[in-house]
Amino acid sequence: MKLSQYAYDFPAELLAHYPADNRDESRLMVVNRKEGSIEHRTFRDIIEYFDERDLFVFNDTKVFPARLYGNKEKTGAEIEIFLLRELNRELRLWDVLVDPARKIRIGNKLYFGDDDLLVAEVIDNTTSRGRTLRFLFDGSYEEFKETLFKLGETPLPKWVREKVEEVDVDRYQTIYAEKEGAVAAPTAGLHFSKHLFKRMDIKGIEKAFVTLHVGLGNFRTVDVEDLSKHKVDSEQFAVDADTAHRVNTTREKGGKVISVGTTVMRTLETAVSTGGRIKPMEGWTNKFIFSPYEFSVADAMITNFQLPFSTQLMMVAAFGGYDRVMDAYKIAKEEGYRFGTYGDAMLIL
Repeated sequence: MKLSQYAYDFPAELLAHYPADNRDESRLMVVNRKEGSIEHRTFRDIIEYFDERDLFVFNDTKVFPARLYGNKEKTGAEIEIFLLRELNRELRLWDVLVDPARKIRIGNKLYFGDDDLLVAEVIDNTTSRGRTLRFLFDGSYEEFKETLFKLGETPLPKWVREKVEEVDVDRYQTIYAEKEGAVAAPTAGLHFSKHLFKRMDIKGIEKAFVTLHVGLGNFRTVDVEDLSKHKVDSEQFAVDADTAHRVNTTREKGGKVISVGTTVMRTLETAVSTGGRIKPMEGWTNKFIFSPYEFSVADAMITNFQLPFSTQLMMVAAFGGYDRVMDAYKIAKEEGYRFGTYGDAMLIL
């Protein structure tokens, strides 16, 4: 497969700038691979396709307030940093992106908050992700993190909306977010409400959770036509023994495993053994899935409508079948489905 095969005409008006009024009231396109059919439903109808033998697997990562605004020393020039990864807890070292990056040099000090509540020093500008900062803070680690996150802002992608609003603090987070570490939300999970979870419980549909801390590398532009030459940034993940047992037991008993999003799919495909069983593990994954690819675990997948040329679209096309998925996208445009982070959902059976 080539990069150019994942182009499609994307009308700007189909990009969702705000979430649906209620999480489970987004539209749902159901693509049935076996029957070759497409249905148009509401997301809360999703449990009609599953029963008590089946298992939904969710990503319980939690988005932290990763975007900070400050000023450069001496000139007072406005700067924006995007926290990517904590490198060293004791030394307060963080990997960050800086904008504008061209004016930031090693040794520069950056100031954040009223009365320069937080100060950082640039100690490295050679990392592939941008810069390394050392935050200068005399208090405890807990006080430092509290201050850092107090000054931070929900990292809503700017292509969704330039300005973060009150609605984003809650809605750019899944209801089951627990383990802090993501700089972007696992968007397929945003459609699940507490009420839908209760209905799943009543029907006996099982739930399990993995963790994959979504990084900006997940959205890095693919700039090579030959997809085999594209490298994705590593992201931290974990699959515990309980989830591995639940997935393996479900498959042994003939139930379906449903991957809630591309991050869950990447995690499951990273943690699967050659025998097709999920094993408990944690670490870093840079798995890049595109056609042709033989999936080992999930029987169904939930995903939002992805943007052209994105690695997420490539994975979805690999799972659903390239022609089938691209045809479904044409229908989605005709039917006025909403695309992107806050958009509608697709269920591939």
